[in-house]
Amino acid sequence: MKIKSIFNNTEKIPSKYTADGDDINPPLEIFDIPQNAKTLVLIVDDPDAPAGVWVHWILFNIPIINKIKENSVPNNSKPGMNSAGKTKYHGPSPPSGTHRYFFKLYALDTMLNLPQASKRSEIEQAMQGHILAKAEIIGLYSRT
Repeated sequence: MKIKSIFNNTEKIPSKYTADGDDINPPLEIFDIPQNAKTLVLIVDDPDAPAGVWVHWILFNIPIINKIKENSVPNNSKPGMNSAGKTKYHGPSPPSGTHRYFFKLYALDTMLNLPQASKRSEIEQAMQGHILAKAEIIGLYSRT
């Protein structure tokens, strides 16, 4: 499985998709999803945050699709809780330096029986034993 966006892997995320810009999610294209996948999970996080890993966006029970459009949430998917205590995309906003933003996509062989606003730890626990494939793209962002 592969994931692509408007930026290439380990390149700068355009400011439009950050808290300094329009604070909307970038478009994502998904390729080579396993045939037996039932749903997708997307977790976007920043491991370089001063207080530890900061979760910017979680979507789970995403239907099998090839694209997540800019500034959109796929129909019938559920949002998880991000580190800002919200259930929506929260764009990069590093306090200093260049941070890495990991867009991690998982193909699962099941739907997750969890309510929306579930925490990352709950989603990852429910994913155990159901991951068929994983793909990721890393974007960079700094305010300098």
